[in-house]
Amino acid sequence: MLSDRRLVLLLCLAAVVCAAALLTPLPDPRQIQEWAEEAGPYFPLVFFAAHTVVTIAPVPRTVFTVASGLLFGPVVGLAVAVAASVLSAAAAFLLVRVFGRDRVAPYLDHPSVRLVDERLRRRGWLAVGALRLIAFAPFSVVNYTCALSSIRFWPYLGATVIGILPGTAATVVLADALTGGTHPAMVVISLACIAAGSIGLFIDQRWKPAAHDSPAVADRDRTDDSGRNARTVVAEQ
Repeated sequence: MLSDRRLVLLLCLAAVVCAAALLTPLPDPRQIQEWAEEAGPYFPLVFFAAHTVVTIAPVPRTVFTVASGLLFGPVVGLAVAVAASVLSAAAAFLLVRVFGRDRVAPYLDHPSVRLVDERLRRRGWLAVGALRLIAFAPFSVVNYTCALSSIRFWPYLGATVIGILPGTAATVVLADALTGGTHPAMVVISLACIAAGSIGLFIDQRWKPAAHDSPAVADRDRTDDSGRNARTVVAEQ
């Protein structure tokens, strides 16, 4: 392997980058916050726009949430992080639903998939809110999956706002605590979010659909209606 010059060059470059990262003095969190204050009143808007656009793609939202707390403090940082996250979730949902749902629709005919899709259509807000609270699945994956399902837009967006608010607040406050601004006791909120989200998923799993709402019954009703219509036509002839 060492006879490959390209590999050796790549290893040397990686070693140089690691050495530079270890030896270069980095600013402390307080200095970062001071730089943000000196950047002018438009810097939060630029950061907000970047946060919104970048997190439409599968990029970890936590990086921007932590940066919001470091750069802008708990109040402005929380407002920027929540607003940008909600706008990003809405944009990702609408883009995938417009350009991607028709392409995957032929693959959603399996009874198990249709059952899950029907559950999301009727009470998807519960599953979305629980997943946002736990933050088990990546932010972008939840956005894309919901867009491909039958969940309605406004329940999805409302559950997103409620679901991300506690965890985002805890992350922003904990990030701001690195500057010495607040005490990092807000980690309790993160644990409470995980507990609440787990309870929500448990309720959603236990919540059985009514018999007349299930896809199988709907198919049977359609079949019965078709049979009755065919018999009526034969009788009339």
